[in-house]
Amino acid sequence: MPVKVTLDAVLQARGLTARSVAERMGFSETQMSLFRSGKVRGMRFATLAKLCLLLECQPGDLFAYDIDEEDLKADHTGAGD
Repeated sequence: MPVKVTLDAVLQARGLTARSVAERMGFSETQMSLFRSGKVRGMRFATLAKLCLLLECQPGDLFAYDIDEEDLKADHTGAGD
């Protein structure tokens, strides 16, 4: 998948642990781990906003996009999303 979660880099830059952030967010460590690994398929904007507030970052700081040639060939009409 061309979208990567970069939360670990943000945590490291701020000297925070995933465990402490999960606790402050009201997440379980499992939920935080799933997000960090990119296995979460979606997130509410309110949750993203709270995470950004806590980490003092922008949403774009938490994600990176690598262009994938196969992704460029894919149908982007929204069907099946």
